[in-house]
Amino acid sequence: MRGGDTTGLRAYNERLVMHALLQTGMLSKAEIARETGLSGQAASVIVNRLLEDGLLVKLDKVRGQVGQPSTPIAPNPDGAYALGVKIGRRSVEAILINLLGEELGASRVRYDAPLPEPTIATAITQAGGLLAHLSPAARSRVVGLGVAMPDEIHAWSAELGLAPGALDGWRDADIAGAFARATGLPVTLYNDAAAACAAEMIAGHAITSRSALYIYLGTFIGGGVVIDGRLYRGEQGNAGAIGSMPTMPAGPGAPPGQLIHSASVFLLERALEAAGIDPSAALSAALADGSGEKADAIFDAWADTASAELSRAVVSALSVIDFQEVVVDGFLPPSWRDRFTQRLSEAVERFNRSGLKTAPVMAGSIGPMARVLGAAMLPLKARFSPDTDLLIRSGMARDLV
Repeated sequence: MRGGDTTGLRAYNERLVMHALLQTGMLSKAEIARETGLSGQAASVIVNRLLEDGLLVKLDKVRGQVGQPSTPIAPNPDGAYALGVKIGRRSVEAILINLLGEELGASRVRYDAPLPEPTIATAITQAGGLLAHLSPAARSRVVGLGVAMPDEIHAWSAELGLAPGALDGWRDADIAGAFARATGLPVTLYNDAAAACAAEMIAGHAITSRSALYIYLGTFIGGGVVIDGRLYRGEQGNAGAIGSMPTMPAGPGAPPGQLIHSASVFLLERALEAAGIDPSAALSAALADGSGEKADAIFDAWADTASAELSRAVVSALSVIDFQEVVVDGFLPPSWRDRFTQRLSEAVERFNRSGLKTAPVMAGSIGPMARVLGAAMLPLKARFSPDTDLLIRSGMARDLV
C-alpha cells in the first residue's frame, strides 16, 4: 500500500491481522498489535470489524497470568471456505476446505484418459456436489476455486497411449470460464506441481529453508521452486518444470531426451501393467493378491533408473540456484516415496559436487493430496495474506524476515 487509499489501506491492515492469526493460531489484541506493527487502537478497531464479519472469534479468557485476564482472538474455521480441483492424467479430484485448511469434503474420479469435455464436466460436477453440502450462508463465504492441472496437457497423447490429437481440445478450452459459469466463483488456474509445492509450504513440514527445489512424482514428473522463502513461478510461469530437463541420448545419433520420459510414474505404471499388476492398487498400497513382492521388485527397477536420471537434473539445478534442500513427494505409497528419496540422495552424493554446498534430499509430508490441497489453499492465501507472494510459514524458516 502507498499513499492515501484509505479503503485499500484498511483492507491491507485486515490482511495483516488475518495473516498473523492464521500463522499463530490465536493472539490477544495487544499481541496482534505487536505482531503486525499496528497501533493498539488500530488493531482493536480492525479486530472488532473482523469479529463482526465472522472471520474471527473470541476464545475464553486466559486467567492466572500477571495483569488483567486476556481474551484470545482466533480465526473462525467457518469464516471462509475454498474449493480446490486437480485435473490429472489419470483422475480428477476436488476438495472443500475451511479457513484453517481443514478438509470438509473430498471426491475423486478415475478415468483412462483426460479427454477435455468429459473431464471438465466431471470436475464441475464434483465441485458442485461439494458446494451443495454448504448452507446458503456458508456458500456465500466461499472465497474462490483453484484448479491445479499440468501445463500443456494436450501434448501428452502418445505418452498416455492415445491417438494423435486426442487431447487437442485442451488447447482452446476455457477452463476457468467453465468453472466460473458453473459455480459463480472466482477461479484461478495453477500448475499442478506448483500447487503441490504450495501445499507443502502452507500445511507441510518438509520445506524448512528459504530456498528449496520441490519435486513431485506424478504420472509425469514436475516441480516447484522456493526462493527467498517464496514460491517462485517465473516470469513466464514455468519455474520448476523439471520434467523438461534434458537427458542423455538413448544411443549414438539419437537426440537428447527429457526427464519426463525417464523419471515419471507413468513408466512405473506401464511396467506394473505388463506384469499383470493393477497400477492403481499398487500405487495406493492396496495389493491383496500376494503380488506385493513382485510389485516391489518392479518399483525398485524403475526407481534405480529414475533416481539416476533425476539426480543429474538435481545437481544441475543446484549449480544454478543455491538451493538449501531438495524435497520429494508424489502419489507413491509412503514406503516407496521414502525409498525413492533415499535412492535419489545416494545418487546425488555420487556426483562430483566440488564448488556446491550440500543440499539434503528429503521426503515431502503431504503425499497424493498435495496438488488438490494446494489448489484449495492458494485462493485462501490470496484473499487473506498481505503479501502477493506465497511465503513459507515464519515458524518453519528461522531466518525468514
